[in-house]
Amino acid sequence: MDPIPSEISPEEKNWGMLAHLLTLLGYAVLLGHWIPPLVIYLTKKDTQPFAAGEARESLNFQITVFLAYVLPLPLLCLVVTIPLIILWWIGVAILHFVLPILAAVKAADGVPYRYPWTLRLLS
Repeated sequence: MDPIPSEISPEEKNWGMLAHLLTLLGYAVLLGHWIPPLVIYLTKKDTQPFAAGEARESLNFQITVFLAYVLPLPLLCLVVTIPLIILWWIGVAILHFVLPILAAVKAADGVPYRYPWTLRLLS
């Protein structure tokens, strides 16, 4: 059961927000997409359930995005699919940039965010 937003401390909301926003570091730092939510999850899982839940959701999203980039690679040998794969990657890149920002806004308000189309590998 998700916590009631009024019971979540401002510090926990901030950590939840950072679990989403810091994934944008991946555009500047190698492996920056998944390290921040992993560190937040591992450090906050026993003390701050809301922040840990947001970090886990963010990490699941980053794993899903990685798979969305990698899985079409074998199709590159078919010349006909190259434009489709490029369009796919552009769509994934847009979602990869926009959805963490939306999630951070929700987390800052103390509302748990569930990324759409995300594999729930970590529970």
